[in-house]
Amino acid sequence: MNKSDQELEPASFSQVDDHSPPAPSVSQLTSYTGSGDPSSVRSKADREFDRAYQRAFVQDVLSFLRYDSPDLLPFDTVSERLNLGEKTYLGVQTILLDQIVGSVGRYTDFTRTFLPRTNKMRSRWQAVDRFSSARGMRPIQVYQVRKVYFVLDGNHRVSIARRLGAKTIEAHVWEFETRVPLEPDDTHRDVLIRQEYLEFLERTQLDKSRPDQYIIPTSPGRYREFEEQIAIHRHYMELACGCNIPFEEAAAHWYDQVYCPIVDVIHQKDMLRLFPGRTEADLVNWIVRNKDRLRQRYGVGDAPTEALAEEAADLAHGNPWRRFLSWIRRRIFRWPVYTGEPWKP
Repeated sequence: MNKSDQELEPASFSQVDDHSPPAPSVSQLTSYTGSGDPSSVRSKADREFDRAYQRAFVQDVLSFLRYDSPDLLPFDTVSERLNLGEKTYLGVQTILLDQIVGSVGRYTDFTRTFLPRTNKMRSRWQAVDRFSSARGMRPIQVYQVRKVYFVLDGNHRVSIARRLGAKTIEAHVWEFETRVPLEPDDTHRDVLIRQEYLEFLERTQLDKSRPDQYIIPTSPGRYREFEEQIAIHRHYMELACGCNIPFEEAAAHWYDQVYCPIVDVIHQKDMLRLFPGRTEADLVNWIVRNKDRLRQRYGVGDAPTEALAEEAADLAHGNPWRRFLSWIRRRIFRWPVYTGEPWKP
């Protein structure tokens, strides 16, 4: 952290953390409720906490049916696995609550939507609620990693703001450098995949040779398979030219000649809608990995891989069970349909 960042850091976060603020005076409570009875404020705070606590329970119970994870991301894990770089203070900004996905230290206390998970949080949650209602909500403090945020201070304020239906919140923002993307719907498993992505980029340098690339599978181990594809592609390139080709150069050629043509077919045939919860990278990997079986099944002989993708897409569109299953996953279980662009499900 450079000197300018140190000067911008609060002297002590304990002075501005989520510990219970001083209880507002009776006159302040009166201005909030329009009544001289402060017990009515406590009763309202009780009811609000009960609703939030009950919703957290329901969210956790139903999470196994839904595609979205109920858990916040721990910042320490993300920092370690993604090898985050230097941080820079960006000032006070208005940020989207939906893009707050984790916490520096309170990630087990709240659900992904910042609903309180334990009854032990009741008194502090109510105190912050009363204080914010009477005096206004102070800006929270967050760490930014690409398009997402982790709460450094202000977890209860985020919880209350979301409970009130707010879409945005004011925040002091410190941004961390990172080589790989992190999206608002990423889970603990996605963090592991992002770590593999980082290792993949270090070996292929595709983020430098092809800055627009966005190769994001949804299962671990896929980048190893992509590297195997690149190695085979490199072998045939070297046979054709009779020379040695650097792995990074072969990776760029594979991306242009193999990966992107299949992606074009995937979008032309609207395959992502038929496979909700899956990305371009998932489908490309599946098609390349099964091209021999696909050639035999569809009788297309030595047709290019993109032709196999077209045949597979046409068959999927003509399968009523596949269309019905896709509809169920999209509409009932709310599985996302990815567009191929960073966080545009």
